Amino acid sequence: MTGMEKITTGISLQPNAYMKIITLFSLYAVALLLSQSAAATFSKHKTLSAHCREMKLKPAPVNNISTIWLPAGYQRPVSLAGSFAAWLGMLMLKADNRVFLYNKQLKQDQASHYAVIDISTGDEDLQQCADAIMRLRSEYFWTAKNYAQVKFPASGNVILSFDRYAKGERYDVHNNKLYVCRRANTSPNYTHSNLMNFLRIVFTYCGTYTVRQQTNPVADLKDIQAGDVLVKAGSPGHAMIVADVAVNKETGRKIFLLAQGYMPAQDMHIVKNKNNAALSPWYSVEDIKDKIVTPGYVFDKTDLRRWK
Repeated sequence: MTGMEKITTGISLQPNAYMKIITLFSLYAVALLLSQSAAATFSKHKTLSAHCREMKLKPAPVNNISTIWLPAGYQRPVSLAGSFAAWLGMLMLKADNRVFLYNKQLKQDQASHYAVIDISTGDEDLQQCADAIMRLRSEYFWTAKNYAQVKFPASGNVILSFDRYAKGERYDVHNNKLYVCRRANTSPNYTHSNLMNFLRIVFTYCGTYTVRQQTNPVADLKDIQAGDVLVKAGSPGHAMIVADVAVNKETGRKIFLLAQGYMPAQDMHIVKNKNNAALSPWYSVEDIKDKIVTPGYVFDKTDLRRWK
């Protein structure tokens, strides 16, 4: 016999029996390697799945209005570059999601808003509901250096114009009536700080009637667009702005976000939809019959208006 025909115990085996043992050992070794590889792969996939679940639970980072989450199947329509709708979408949101009043005190109700817009309120009780909308409109035109469009009708048939204000026009009140006067010629001052000086006057003498006067009714709620406003003129009235819209790619259904200032003057914020927690902060056009119910105010759907 050759050494190939023996094992170390001295027991004699036929050559093909010996080859069977070698084959069995080889198969065992392969099975062991495969089981170790499978275990490692399972562990890797288990870790990856846990990681994916963890990532799914974390909300996507929200930096501005256009990054607020969308329900499945919806997408934002492409806004024209330089449009008011596009500008609104880029409004930054605060990391601190608490609403503060003009006097730096926390608003008592912290449960009705979804996000806080990163824009100043001022230290006076002036920038309220309609004022917040006029502030956004003014900031949009100021950013575009379209100063002549920053204008608002006030009482007494006076048009408050930032372009003229920047060139020296000022206003006086006599017998509770607003009058235009003009100071000595000065160099035009279109700085942002001067815009804020101008808006302080606007917030004092303009309101929901002003916003209503500068807008036209939107006949069909399904035509709602970012930048439209909900206005109920009066005292007390209220006004909110449509901050964003999205459309379902298959059904064509439309949803929208609402932003507001409020009384007393406070941080502008995106409101929640308390009637549909699963969709909130979005509102669905199809859910609205006659009334648009928001935290703190109820509008008629006929209160939707668009800038002239």
